[in-house]
Amino acid sequence: MTSFHHIAVLMGGWSSEREVSLNSGEACAGALEAQGYRVTRIDVGRDIADRLAALKPDAAFNALHGKWGEDGCVQGILETLQIPYTHSGVLASALAMDKARAKVAMKAAGVPVAAGVVASPAKAAQRHLLPPPYVVKPVCEGSSVGVFIVRNDYEHPPQELTRADWTHGDVLVERYVAGRELTCAVLGDRALGIIEIKPAEGLIFYDYEAKYAKGGSYHILPARLSPEIYENIQKMAVDAHHALGCRGVSRADFRLDDRPEGTGELVCLEVNTQPGMTATSLVPELAAHAGLSFGELVRWIVENASCNR
Repeated sequence: MTSFHHIAVLMGGWSSEREVSLNSGEACAGALEAQGYRVTRIDVGRDIADRLAALKPDAAFNALHGKWGEDGCVQGILETLQIPYTHSGVLASALAMDKARAKVAMKAAGVPVAAGVVASPAKAAQRHLLPPPYVVKPVCEGSSVGVFIVRNDYEHPPQELTRADWTHGDVLVERYVAGRELTCAVLGDRALGIIEIKPAEGLIFYDYEAKYAKGGSYHILPARLSPEIYENIQKMAVDAHHALGCRGVSRADFRLDDRPEGTGELVCLEVNTQPGMTATSLVPELAAHAGLSFGELVRWIVENASCNR
């Protein structure tokens, strides 16, 4: 028996991940309708507080990605209006969105992370702040927006950081960890399976195109790992979820250097508190592998909604 009937699905917004959010929101709205909920789709603007106060939904399904939707801002509005909402709360959302501070919390909980430094775009473009290879990424963005891999043969850091249209703020300059890209979702307190992500031929890494373009990547599920490493990654995903104070569903991304000449190093790159819910998204795929249909997954997420998250 559902405790919610009228669900506002929040999507779109004005972050760099707007289009992905619209796709996630539409997919979730359709699935919720198929599950018997009354759904109102809201393309979120800066008048969102007034719109929600007038609408008075039973709960809000947060399908926003990126700044203002994933970083604690909209969560604070929902707390103020006392509208139960999905995914993580104000603090966990803000903390996970700030990659540098999230790494401090994860490291303190025993989750290994790659060393890095925070710098202004101008400083990161002047000289190598770490010995190559390293990665430059915005401190507070998702979906691999604004990410550069600086390889050994690069004489200079990425000069794109100095362009007038750089809008992503400070960057995290982080040691590059070679090897495999792995991801593990957490549902409540339960780790789901692990996917290995391989970018399509011609793509350097799991960037925005690989994430969202059809055929941009292919997934190996379950990832081909030893039972010990598999279980260790699942434990690390749950530990990171708890270290950041996440609620509902999250997804942790990892790198494993198990190349023949590799170091065996395993690090957690980041935790996503608002994982994508599109046709090519990872969490629905992991849920299906665990026996949950897409409809059952969104129903679980919305029935987990609350305030004081």
